[in-house]
Amino acid sequence: MTDTETAESRTIPFRTVRTRRIAFEYPTTDLPRHYMNDDLVMSHFVSVLSALFPNGEDFFVQSVRNYRDQIVDPQLKKQVGGFIGQEAIHGREHRTFNDRLHQLGYPTHRIDKGVGLLFKGLGGKYLSKRVQLAVTAALEHYTATLAEVLLSSPEARNMFSVDEIRSLLLWHALEESEHKSVAFDVYQEAVGNYRIRVRVMNVVTVAFIAAVIFETFLSLLGDPATRDLKRLRRSLGALRSSPFLHADVWRHLRDYNRPDFHPDDRDTTELVERWRTTLFGEEGSLADRLKSRGGGSGDEAAAEAG
Repeated sequence: MTDTETAESRTIPFRTVRTRRIAFEYPTTDLPRHYMNDDLVMSHFVSVLSALFPNGEDFFVQSVRNYRDQIVDPQLKKQVGGFIGQEAIHGREHRTFNDRLHQLGYPTHRIDKGVGLLFKGLGGKYLSKRVQLAVTAALEHYTATLAEVLLSSPEARNMFSVDEIRSLLLWHALEESEHKSVAFDVYQEAVGNYRIRVRVMNVVTVAFIAAVIFETFLSLLGDPATRDLKRLRRSLGALRSSPFLHADVWRHLRDYNRPDFHPDDRDTTELVERWRTTLFGEEGSLADRLKSRGGGSGDEAAAEAG
């Protein structure tokens, strides 16, 4: 496929991409600082990821919205509305979580400010709209991959010692899995340039991994608990067996660079249905929160206003 070639037209299948109006609340007094089962590194790692989300989600929404009027497929048009609504609420809820993490001593506000300046520059000055959309599609592959790990691995879920934080990330993971193909399909329909897609992914991979490692290192430096070197070494050693760093995860991430790649190649339909029921079915653990806040579906405008 050359630089000027675009992907063949593809019929977009029906997908449920539902905007759920929901809110999470965290203990005001007894929330442990190291909420990942007292694991130093993982607690800082997850906090850094959370700090990256709000302005990242805003960038994703804008990059997809840039091409909204060019989308022809009616299914994709509908899914874009759900994508925008879901991402808007993700950003809102992670800002709330980041405020609580800031109170615990994590540098989430500093990271959030830096990410905001970065994406403002990328979106307004330095990158074309098609490259912005390629960045979004690439990062959505990362979030969908991590989401699948959390939803499929009991070991990953058991790393959380605070139920509310686990619930936040399970909800987020479910919705990332629901809309994992949307930004990619918009890119394929509106741009479809394979070389740009792969080049952007390669840059995103280096930049994203470097940023997460660097910010986690800085965050750890500010934590007095890291002075306990035995505890720190134990936490670093545990990374070798982390489900988030398994070889299969890296293979899945690298699949993105295949010319014939599509997010739906990895069928997570059954996994998504199971977690929809677990979280939002009639007996779902988060179902009452939707009901208590005036309904569960909402629409894009309501989500963005939230």
